[in-house]
Amino acid sequence: MPKTDVKKVVLAYSGGLDTSIILKWLQTTYACEVVTFTADLGQGEELEPARQKAILLGIKPENIFIEDLREEFVRDYVFPMFRANTVYEGQYLLGTSIARPLIAKKQIEIAEKVGADAVCHGATGKGNDQVRFELGYYALKPDITIIAPWREWDLRSREQLIAFAEQNQIPIAKDKRGEAPFSVDANLLHASSEGKVLEDPAQDVPDYVFSRTDDPEKAPDKPTIITIDFEKGDPVAIDGKKMSPATLLKALNDLGKTNGIGRLDLVENRFVGMKSRGMYETPGGTILLAAHRGIESITLDRGAAHLKDELMPKYAELIYNGFWFSPEREMLQSAIDKSQELVTGRVRVRLYKGSVAVIGRESKYSLYDQDLVTFEEGAVAYDHRDAAGFIKLNALRLRTLGQRKKKLGL
Repeated sequence: MPKTDVKKVVLAYSGGLDTSIILKWLQTTYACEVVTFTADLGQGEELEPARQKAILLGIKPENIFIEDLREEFVRDYVFPMFRANTVYEGQYLLGTSIARPLIAKKQIEIAEKVGADAVCHGATGKGNDQVRFELGYYALKPDITIIAPWREWDLRSREQLIAFAEQNQIPIAKDKRGEAPFSVDANLLHASSEGKVLEDPAQDVPDYVFSRTDDPEKAPDKPTIITIDFEKGDPVAIDGKKMSPATLLKALNDLGKTNGIGRLDLVENRFVGMKSRGMYETPGGTILLAAHRGIESITLDRGAAHLKDELMPKYAELIYNGFWFSPEREMLQSAIDKSQELVTGRVRVRLYKGSVAVIGRESKYSLYDQDLVTFEEGAVAYDHRDAAGFIKLNALRLRTLGQRKKKLGL
């Protein structure tokens, strides 16, 4: 769509310097009406300044949308993902990835509500977020026009961005005039830091980078013991106290922070093709993952549990790459949710100096039968002699291979 055809655009707006520059750039380059959308995903920042900043930049009050999405984010995105024990490349709990489809969904809803013909995001042309946002936009509104300033404008340096801001009377905080030592993305699930001082994977992460976790070495010398109750795969209570999804994750974050849990120094493979080094802090999510696997260990059948573990890397890759709204992700979600129907019970967890350990688990749906596994004579009959036939049947092909080797002198 030519620039002159864009009449109204919905901008994902944080209120920070970069998105404020984008807002003004949209007004000057596209000469269109701008609608701002700011999502509260639990990033821990006051959002009212974003409204005031938008008004200062000429946005009509009726064109400013600020929504508290914390409960929806955890209930409909984070928890479904954790039912699958989702981890990308063996380590990353996908804190940034899982937030993008919700933001995209809300932008499209607002675009339809206000009659906008375009949406805009502030993701750079080198990262994954541009893909995640735009796949979400197209999945939900195939004919939408997408504006990605970082792929269009000629502002290539921090100095040029600052100069543009000064020319257009955009307020610049003192700490923004110098080059930022690293960039941060945060929500209720995690905080991620990358760039600048973190770009050399051979160097330690400086202490000042951490914001969500205390130093594990300085964490309390006494372990913290908690219980987490699950219903159909989702956590519902801590120490017997029922909580809403967002409230529960916030409580786990606080416990994890105090005990130095959830730090991850990771070099990952981006969808766009390059490797990236980042520091991720996911205190509550790290606890939740361990606890969920704990309750599954006694409630899931071996076949279902192992199949879930086989499907999980594909599911994680779909989320990481931005395919939350794809039919294959929805198909996998249905299978995962089916597996969780009886994943209900209580897990006892010990938190200590950066570590999470499951130390107890119980469920009325438990498949664990002490009479079967005991070394003593159990109440349930188990004839040890049955194992001989079982082993011989499983060894049949191995014996056949061995006989062939012997016959051919191999």
